[in-house]
Amino acid sequence: MALRLIDLSQEIFEGMSVFPMHQPTFIMTNMTHEENQQKTGSNTLGFSARNLLISEHGGTHSDAVWEYKPSGATIDKMPLTHFWGSAICIDLTHITPQQRIGPTELRQAVKKSGQSIQAGDIVLMYTGHFDRYFNTEHWQTTYSGLSYEGAKWLAEQGVVNIGVDAPAIDHPEDTDFSGHLICGEYDITNTENLCNLHLVVNRRFLYMGLPLRIRDGSGSPIRAVALIEE
Repeated sequence: MALRLIDLSQEIFEGMSVFPMHQPTFIMTNMTHEENQQKTGSNTLGFSARNLLISEHGGTHSDAVWEYKPSGATIDKMPLTHFWGSAICIDLTHITPQQRIGPTELRQAVKKSGQSIQAGDIVLMYTGHFDRYFNTEHWQTTYSGLSYEGAKWLAEQGVVNIGVDAPAIDHPEDTDFSGHLICGEYDITNTENLCNLHLVVNRRFLYMGLPLRIRDGSGSPIRAVALIEE
């Protein structure tokens, strides 16, 4: 059996697009190879290092329940089973940015995928937003998102992590933040800013997107990957 690892993570770089009100990303040189070699006195090599200033919600990341529910678990206290396990990816590319994703659309997408949702699953929503609008003026403003009823339907199926290839699982005009509201009600996480979902759509696979062990963290950047059978 041949296995293939697919990277579902966006690149981290200075100037990367971040959700409004979050910390912009800065990457600074801590020490060059030459500076380090001079300080250590080594005759063979120097060690270079850089410093990162990045939001806990910068790039591809998962949220701690505490971010949207003050009594919820911080990222270091959440079960790792929320961040890896069996996953499916459903096709929602036909949903326009003006629409919200409800139970009907989700049921139809799951049926079309030929898969089914099992308790404990991770569900990734392929909206096509990354493919269409990444690095454009529409990236942070023009995408679909879950309705309250849609998010609740996923949670009621036993989903522990809702992922999307957009800046948020909520519709940008939804000031109730329905997807996050449901995640708080059910103590589950969501993963945003995924990419390459066209490579796993309508499939079941092993997903892994482990967060950094940030003490009291509200979330964490992750390296999201899918392991699929060829």
